[in-house]
Amino acid sequence: MHKKPLSLAISAVLLATAATHAAAAEDRMPPIPAENMTAAQKASVELLSQGAPAGAAPRSVGNGPWVPLLRSPEFLNRLQRTGAYLRYESALEPRLSEFVILLVARNWSNQYEWFAHEKLALKAGLKPETARSVAEGQRPTTMAADEEMVYDFIDELHRNRSVSDATYRRVQQKLGDRGVIDLVGLDGYYSTLAAILNVAQTPLPANAPQQIPALPR
Repeated sequence: MHKKPLSLAISAVLLATAATHAAAAEDRMPPIPAENMTAAQKASVELLSQGAPAGAAPRSVGNGPWVPLLRSPEFLNRLQRTGAYLRYESALEPRLSEFVILLVARNWSNQYEWFAHEKLALKAGLKPETARSVAEGQRPTTMAADEEMVYDFIDELHRNRSVSDATYRRVQQKLGDRGVIDLVGLDGYYSTLAAILNVAQTPLPANAPQQIPALPR
């Protein structure tokens, strides 16, 4: 009898476990009906829809982190402005920015962030094999040099809460001081969103499959 490789069998079990857990998790902060919104919440919805630059898809409070964030509309207002800069105007090109977001989503095991950004990362030029390795909790072997530089920085930051001189210099020489700060800011911003999504237990859109397997703790 042909047997599946052990790694594939384990991944299948982990995906099934994650899917079962996600199906059982209650959405703690579901969408607020428009008729129940306060004036401040309605103003936040309008402001959010104007936050994307020309040519980009408009942002909507109907799904993702904006749903729970609407419970604190002024926080949403301030946070979304930070996000608009980091997403569209930072020192990092989209391929690297989206790669960082996937690393954050994996670090927090957040299904929604991965769902929202994997396709954007691939569209920006990240190799599918690189994304898949990250999803499985493995160091990718298919990274470009600048992707490897960013991976090492973020991985070290997550594990050590800081980075070594060598890792810092590598990014600073390539992206400059602004690039270092924008890189750390991107990690922090999407970590904040992932934490909010995890606490609120915000679900994936209807019928969307689980995106990343659960990893052993």
